[in-house]
Amino acid sequence: MVVVVVGEGDAMLDAALLVARRSLVASIRRPVVLTFSLVQPMLWMALFGFLFERSVSLAGAESMDYLTFVAPGIAVMTILFGASQSGISLVRDHQSGMLGRMVATRTSATAQLTGKLLGDGIRLAIQASIVLLLGLALGARIGVHVAGLGYALASTLTLIVGLASVSCLLATLARTPELMGAYVHVVNMPLLFTSTALLPRRSLPDWLVPVAANNPLSVAAESARALLLGAAPPAMASVLVQGLVAMALFGLASASLARAGRLPS
Repeated sequence: MVVVVVGEGDAMLDAALLVARRSLVASIRRPVVLTFSLVQPMLWMALFGFLFERSVSLAGAESMDYLTFVAPGIAVMTILFGASQSGISLVRDHQSGMLGRMVATRTSATAQLTGKLLGDGIRLAIQASIVLLLGLALGARIGVHVAGLGYALASTLTLIVGLASVSCLLATLARTPELMGAYVHVVNMPLLFTSTALLPRRSLPDWLVPVAANNPLSVAAESARALLLGAAPPAMASVLVQGLVAMALFGLASASLARAGRLPS
Protein backbone atom coordinates (compact mmCIF):
# COMPACT_ATOMS: atom_id res chain seq x y z
CA MET A 1 0.00 0.00 0.00
CA VAL A 2 1.31 3.44 -0.95
CA VAL A 3 0.50 6.34 1.32
CA VAL A 4 0.68 9.80 -0.21
CA VAL A 5 1.23 12.56 2.30
CA VAL A 6 0.39 16.05 1.15
CA GLY A 7 2.43 18.60 3.01
CA GLU A 8 1.38 22.07 4.03
CA GLY A 9 3.48 23.54 1.24
CA ASP A 10 1.70 21.42 -1.37
CA ALA A 11 -1.68 22.47 0.02
CA MET A 12 -0.71 26.15 -0.14
CA LEU A 13 0.50 25.74 -3.70
CA ASP A 14 -2.73 24.01 -4.74
CA ALA A 15 -4.79 26.74 -3.09
CA ALA A 16 -2.75 29.49 -4.76
CA LEU A 17 -3.18 27.88 -8.18
CA LEU A 18 -6.92 27.51 -7.60
CA VAL A 19 -7.26 31.17 -6.64
CA ALA A 20 -5.15 32.18 -9.66
CA ARG A 21 -7.47 30.21 -11.95
CA ARG A 22 -10.51 31.84 -10.34
CA SER A 23 -8.97 35.28 -10.81
CA LEU A 24 -8.32 34.66 -14.51
CA VAL A 25 -11.81 33.30 -15.12
CA ALA A 26 -13.37 36.25 -13.27
CA SER A 27 -11.37 38.69 -15.42
CA ILE A 28 -12.63 37.09 -18.60
CA ARG A 29 -16.22 37.19 -17.37
CA ARG A 30 -15.93 40.87 -16.42
CA PRO A 31 -14.41 42.57 -19.48
CA VAL A 32 -14.72 46.12 -18.09
CA VAL A 33 -11.43 45.91 -16.20
CA LEU A 34 -9.74 44.28 -19.20
CA THR A 35 -11.03 46.99 -21.49
CA PHE A 36 -9.92 49.91 -19.31
CA SER A 37 -6.47 48.54 -18.59
CA LEU A 38 -5.79 47.51 -22.20
CA VAL A 39 -7.62 49.88 -24.56
CA GLN A 40 -6.38 53.08 -22.91
CA PRO A 41 -2.66 52.18 -23.27
CA MET A 42 -3.32 51.09 -26.86
CA LEU A 43 -4.84 54.50 -27.59
CA TRP A 44 -1.80 56.16 -26.05
CA MET A 45 0.41 54.09 -28.29
CA ALA A 46 -1.53 54.85 -31.44
CA LEU A 47 -2.07 58.57 -30.76
CA PHE A 48 0.76 59.97 -28.65
CA GLY A 49 3.38 57.78 -30.27
CA PHE A 50 3.03 59.91 -33.37
CA LEU A 51 1.90 63.23 -31.87
CA PHE A 52 5.04 63.58 -29.70
CA GLU A 53 7.41 62.35 -32.41
CA ARG A 54 8.93 65.78 -33.13
CA SER A 55 8.54 67.37 -29.71
CA VAL A 56 10.45 64.90 -27.53
CA SER A 57 14.22 65.08 -27.40
CA LEU A 58 15.96 61.73 -27.77
CA ALA A 59 19.48 63.11 -27.95
CA GLY A 60 22.07 60.38 -27.76
CA ALA A 61 19.70 57.92 -29.45
CA GLU A 62 19.44 59.40 -32.95
CA SER A 63 18.50 56.07 -34.49
CA MET A 64 15.52 55.69 -32.13
CA ASP A 65 12.17 57.28 -32.92
CA TYR A 66 9.73 58.23 -30.19
CA LEU A 67 7.35 55.34 -30.89
CA THR A 68 10.20 52.89 -30.33
CA PHE A 69 11.18 54.67 -27.11
CA VAL A 70 7.67 54.83 -25.69
CA ALA A 71 6.50 51.28 -26.55
CA PRO A 72 8.16 49.63 -23.50
CA GLY A 73 6.92 52.50 -21.31
CA ILE A 74 3.33 52.03 -22.43
CA ALA A 75 3.63 48.28 -21.80
CA VAL A 76 4.62 49.15 -18.23
CA MET A 77 1.75 51.65 -18.15
CA THR A 78 -0.59 48.74 -18.95
CA ILE A 79 0.72 46.96 -15.87
CA LEU A 80 0.15 50.09 -13.77
CA PHE A 81 -3.49 50.42 -14.81
CA GLY A 82 -4.21 46.71 -14.42
CA ALA A 83 -2.43 46.11 -11.11
CA SER A 84 -3.99 49.16 -9.46
CA GLN A 85 -7.44 47.61 -10.07
CA SER A 86 -6.49 44.27 -8.54
CA GLY A 87 -8.38 44.91 -5.32
CA ILE A 88 -11.73 45.64 -6.96
CA SER A 89 -12.57 41.93 -7.09
CA LEU A 90 -11.92 41.68 -3.33
CA VAL A 91 -14.55 44.36 -2.74
CA ARG A 92 -17.07 42.28 -4.67
CA ASP A 93 -16.02 39.14 -2.77
CA HIS A 94 -16.49 40.90 0.56
CA GLN A 95 -19.93 42.22 -0.39
CA SER A 96 -21.07 38.79 -1.56
CA GLY A 97 -19.68 37.01 1.51
CA MET A 98 -17.25 34.99 -0.60
CA LEU A 99 -14.22 36.56 1.06
CA GLY A 100 -15.35 35.43 4.50
CA ARG A 101 -15.88 31.88 3.29
CA MET A 102 -12.43 31.82 1.70
CA VAL A 103 -10.68 33.09 4.81
CA ALA A 104 -12.66 30.65 6.97
CA THR A 105 -10.97 27.75 5.22
CA ARG A 106 -7.66 26.35 6.44
CA THR A 107 -5.85 28.03 3.57
CA SER A 108 -3.77 30.98 4.71
CA ALA A 109 -4.47 34.48 3.49
CA THR A 110 -0.90 34.55 2.18
CA ALA A 111 -1.59 31.63 -0.16
CA GLN A 112 -4.84 33.23 -1.31
CA LEU A 113 -3.19 36.58 -2.00
CA THR A 114 -0.32 34.83 -3.78
CA GLY A 115 -2.80 33.06 -6.04
CA LYS A 116 -4.68 36.26 -6.78
CA LEU A 117 -1.51 38.13 -7.67
CA LEU A 118 -0.36 35.18 -9.80
CA GLY A 119 -3.60 35.25 -11.79
CA ASP A 120 -3.44 39.03 -12.15
CA GLY A 121 0.23 38.82 -13.15
CA ILE A 122 -0.50 36.35 -15.95
CA ARG A 123 -3.29 38.59 -17.23
CA LEU A 124 -1.09 41.68 -17.13
CA ALA A 125 1.78 39.90 -18.92
CA ILE A 126 -0.61 38.97 -21.74
CA GLN A 127 -1.97 42.52 -21.95
CA ALA A 128 1.52 44.07 -21.98
CA SER A 129 2.54 41.66 -24.75
CA ILE A 130 -0.48 42.72 -26.82
CA VAL A 131 0.54 46.37 -26.41
CA LEU A 132 4.08 45.56 -27.56
CA LEU A 133 2.72 43.68 -30.59
CA LEU A 134 0.68 46.76 -31.45
CA GLY A 135 3.84 48.84 -31.17
CA LEU A 136 5.60 46.51 -33.62
CA ALA A 137 2.65 46.76 -36.00
CA LEU A 138 2.82 50.57 -35.86
CA GLY A 139 6.56 50.57 -36.61
CA ALA A 140 8.37 50.41 -33.28
CA ARG A 141 11.80 48.75 -33.62
CA ILE A 142 12.04 46.57 -30.55
CA GLY A 143 13.77 43.26 -29.94
CA VAL A 144 15.12 41.10 -27.14
CA HIS A 145 18.46 41.91 -25.50
CA VAL A 146 19.28 39.09 -23.10
CA ALA A 147 21.50 41.30 -20.93
CA GLY A 148 18.44 43.17 -19.71
CA LEU A 149 16.31 40.09 -19.01
CA GLY A 150 17.09 39.86 -15.29
CA TYR A 151 16.35 43.54 -14.71
CA ALA A 152 13.08 43.34 -16.64
CA LEU A 153 11.83 40.23 -14.84
CA ALA A 154 12.76 41.51 -11.37
CA SER A 155 11.39 45.02 -11.79
CA THR A 156 8.18 43.89 -13.52
CA LEU A 157 7.48 41.25 -10.89
CA THR A 158 8.06 43.64 -7.99
CA LEU A 159 6.00 46.36 -9.69
CA ILE A 160 3.03 44.01 -10.05
CA VAL A 161 3.36 42.72 -6.49
CA GLY A 162 3.75 46.21 -5.04
CA LEU A 163 0.91 47.90 -6.93
CA ALA A 164 -1.50 44.98 -6.62
CA SER A 165 -0.73 44.62 -2.92
CA VAL A 166 -1.52 48.30 -2.31
CA SER A 167 -4.78 47.90 -4.25
CA CYS A 168 -5.74 44.78 -2.27
CA LEU A 169 -4.76 46.43 1.01
CA LEU A 170 -6.99 49.44 0.30
CA ALA A 171 -9.80 47.17 -0.85
CA THR A 172 -9.78 45.24 2.42
CA LEU A 173 -9.83 48.49 4.39
CA ALA A 174 -12.30 50.53 2.31
CA ARG A 175 -14.56 47.70 1.06
CA THR A 176 -16.43 50.06 -1.29
CA PRO A 177 -15.99 50.27 -5.10
CA GLU A 178 -16.29 54.07 -5.04
CA LEU A 179 -13.18 54.51 -2.91
CA MET A 180 -11.31 52.00 -5.05
CA GLY A 181 -12.25 53.95 -8.17
CA ALA A 182 -11.00 57.16 -6.57
CA TYR A 183 -7.69 55.47 -5.71
CA VAL A 184 -7.19 54.28 -9.29
CA HIS A 185 -7.71 57.76 -10.73
CA VAL A 186 -5.88 59.75 -8.05
CA VAL A 187 -2.75 57.58 -7.94
CA ASN A 188 -2.23 56.36 -11.50
CA MET A 189 -1.82 59.65 -13.34
CA PRO A 190 0.62 61.31 -10.91
CA LEU A 191 2.68 58.11 -10.82
CA LEU A 192 2.69 57.95 -14.62
CA PHE A 193 3.57 61.59 -15.29
CA THR A 194 6.36 61.73 -12.71
CA SER A 195 8.10 58.75 -14.31
CA THR A 196 10.21 58.11 -17.40
CA ALA A 197 7.61 55.78 -18.91
CA LEU A 198 6.59 58.37 -21.51
CA LEU A 199 9.51 60.80 -21.54
CA PRO A 200 13.29 60.46 -21.19
CA ARG A 201 14.91 62.13 -18.19
CA ARG A 202 16.49 64.83 -20.34
CA SER A 203 13.00 66.04 -21.32
CA LEU A 204 11.82 66.42 -17.72
CA PRO A 205 12.08 69.62 -15.65
CA ASP A 206 15.10 69.67 -13.36
CA TRP A 207 12.98 69.45 -10.20
CA LEU A 208 11.23 66.34 -11.51
CA VAL A 209 14.38 64.36 -12.37
CA PRO A 210 15.10 63.08 -8.81
CA VAL A 211 11.40 62.25 -8.35
CA ALA A 212 11.37 60.25 -11.57
CA ALA A 213 14.59 58.46 -10.62
CA ASN A 214 12.90 57.05 -7.50
CA ASN A 215 9.56 56.31 -9.15
CA PRO A 216 8.94 52.52 -9.34
CA LEU A 217 7.34 53.02 -12.75
CA SER A 218 10.61 54.54 -14.01
CA VAL A 219 12.57 51.54 -12.72
CA ALA A 220 10.24 49.16 -14.54
CA ALA A 221 10.19 51.25 -17.75
CA GLU A 222 13.97 51.58 -17.89
CA SER A 223 14.34 47.86 -17.20
CA ALA A 224 11.93 47.13 -20.06
CA ARG A 225 13.99 49.35 -22.37
CA ALA A 226 17.13 47.49 -21.32
CA LEU A 227 15.43 44.27 -22.45
CA LEU A 228 13.68 45.52 -25.59
CA LEU A 229 15.95 48.35 -26.78
CA GLY A 230 19.33 47.50 -25.32
CA ALA A 231 19.33 50.71 -23.27
CA ALA A 232 21.20 51.15 -20.00
CA PRO A 233 19.33 49.49 -17.11
CA PRO A 234 18.42 51.32 -13.88
CA ALA A 235 20.66 51.08 -10.84
CA MET A 236 20.59 47.68 -9.18
CA ALA A 237 19.98 49.41 -5.83
CA SER A 238 16.70 50.84 -7.20
CA VAL A 239 15.51 47.37 -8.23
CA LEU A 240 16.42 45.93 -4.82
CA VAL A 241 14.65 48.73 -2.94
CA GLN A 242 11.58 48.23 -5.10
CA GLY A 243 11.65 44.53 -4.26
CA LEU A 244 11.89 45.13 -0.52
CA VAL A 245 9.02 47.62 -0.62
CA ALA A 246 6.90 45.16 -2.62
CA MET A 247 7.54 42.41 -0.05
CA ALA A 248 6.53 44.70 2.80
CA LEU A 249 3.35 45.76 1.00
CA PHE A 250 2.50 42.13 0.28
CA GLY A 251 2.84 41.30 3.98
CA LEU A 252 0.55 44.18 4.98
CA ALA A 253 -2.04 43.23 2.35
CA SER A 254 -1.97 39.58 3.44
CA ALA A 255 -2.55 40.48 7.09
CA SER A 256 -5.35 42.88 6.17
CA LEU A 257 -6.98 40.25 3.96
CA ALA A 258 -7.10 37.80 6.88
CA ARG A 259 -8.75 40.43 9.11
CA ALA A 260 -11.23 41.55 6.45
CA GLY A 261 -12.49 38.03 5.93
CA ARG A 262 -13.63 37.90 9.55
CA LEU A 263 -15.64 41.15 9.34
CA PRO A 264 -19.38 41.12 8.53
CA SER A 265 -20.27 41.78 4.88
